[in-house]
Amino acid sequence: MPEVHKYVGFLVEAVFTVGWVWGLIALIRRRSPGQGFWTWLVVAQVIAGVQAAIGLILLLLGYRVTWLHYVYGFGPLVVFLIAHQMAREVHASEPGGRLSQPWVVFAAAAFICFGLAGRALMTGLGYG
Repeated sequence: MPEVHKYVGFLVEAVFTVGWVWGLIALIRRRSPGQGFWTWLVVAQVIAGVQAAIGLILLLLGYRVTWLHYVYGFGPLVVFLIAHQMAREVHASEPGGRLSQPWVVFAAAAFICFGLAGRALMTGLGYG
């Protein structure tokens, strides 16, 4: 089971990378990332949730790692919850510039989650 958690961790990191790079390219091109971005968001949230569930199962089975691993590992779930609230507020507010679009909030959240997941992966692998 720990091996599955490790490989899903690499998948989580890759999925978050896709999200923030996609958002960055959309910002540079000055265009919306399109409907596919929202599909990516669903996939990213599901994979992050599955990874957290696997981690909880491992914890219940007696596997232990440094406490920072748990902070970094569950961080993306918290970031996505905050991003949803922020995106709702951005969507409800008056129209603004390009940076006041809900997808920009989720692209930024993907960047933060990329960092958190990377640190979770490092602590889980024993690198810090």
